Amino acid sequence: MNINPKAAGMNAEQLENITRHLNLRYIEPQKISGCQVLIARRGHVAYFRSLGLMDIKRNKPMKDDTIFRIYSMTKPITSVALMMLYEKGSFQLADPVSKFIPEWRNLQVFTGGKAPNFETRPPDRPMTIRDLLSHMSGLTYGNDPTHPLDQAYQAEKIGGREAGATLKSMIEKMAKLPLKFSPGTRWHYSLSTDVLGYLVEVMSGMSFDRYLQEKIFDPLGMVDTGFQLPEEKCERFAANYNRQADKILRLVDDPETSLYLKPKTYFSGGGGLVSTTADYFRFCQMLVNGGTLDGARILGSRTLKLMHLNHLPGGQDLVNLALGAFSETANEGIGFGLGFAVSLGEVASQSISAGDYYWGGAASTIFWIDPHEEMAVIFMTQLMPSATFDFRGQLKSIIYPAIVD
Repeated sequence: MNINPKAAGMNAEQLENITRHLNLRYIEPQKISGCQVLIARRGHVAYFRSLGLMDIKRNKPMKDDTIFRIYSMTKPITSVALMMLYEKGSFQLADPVSKFIPEWRNLQVFTGGKAPNFETRPPDRPMTIRDLLSHMSGLTYGNDPTHPLDQAYQAEKIGGREAGATLKSMIEKMAKLPLKFSPGTRWHYSLSTDVLGYLVEVMSGMSFDRYLQEKIFDPLGMVDTGFQLPEEKCERFAANYNRQADKILRLVDDPETSLYLKPKTYFSGGGGLVSTTADYFRFCQMLVNGGTLDGARILGSRTLKLMHLNHLPGGQDLVNLALGAFSETANEGIGFGLGFAVSLGEVASQSISAGDYYWGGAASTIFWIDPHEEMAVIFMTQLMPSATFDFRGQLKSIIYPAIVD
């Protein structure tokens, strides 16, 4: 990879503060095993480093082609996949989801009770595709053990939690359960993006994994991205860790025995992909370029701009709309588009950049796109949960002062 900070209009010495910061604060004290950072501006890579270890037990150094679980950084890819079908006229954002999922025509809203005797009421309006893209659908993830609806998601093993599950079987199970709230009234992180993957299948007539491969991965040259890790690439797969209460790293997914090595039937558009920094950079650079890369057109620039506008009602931020806290983003000064969080202003979002859009993954991976600076930043590590450290804020405070022209 050609690294040229001068061509990117960035100061190389300032960028080296990233190396020092991550080594001193995180890798040497073993708060994380290792990481990668890539920064590109104006089409030039200004900084790319592989630091620490990808596997502590086997003492394997982090390599430039290490493969990571990107979890929810799958979501922007899925959202782009669906919006490619928007450009074919397959749907409108205001279309009711039941137009494509007839089983959902009579979904109700939870008001009380427990499964199977939920108390419900009709929704204020039908769920739309825009609701799914912006996490305002009324669906949930099933992660709140205190809520009866989340308990039902767990009991029904919704979201690929059982062997042989498919996107179709998820849709059928969801059809029998109420929504957590009326669509469009709250923001709640959920299986909405997995449902988008199913919509891709319905509209395209292709399996979701095949659609991503043929329409996004192959055209962009993303050679190491997919739902399953081929056995010959296992040597490049990083270990995944959890930081325990005693601050010791505990292995939670061994790369040599991982479920990612096994064939899949459930292709999670919300969190199922593995990838490399180099591959995800190609996706990000496509976004920076307005939907194209090396002659491959994925989306039109105006469609992409629509995706990173704030689609929350009334231009609000997440403060008054978010149902519960969530680790991938703060709420103040943060809007949400069609698959991305959006910074609404420097002061409100407490961010050094306004108008950037971004997301992250459960293993502390992050990325952001700054359209004004024509910049993409990717940070990869494998540490759960993602709320453990504020890598995004710390990297921003180091990276933006390195911009010199």
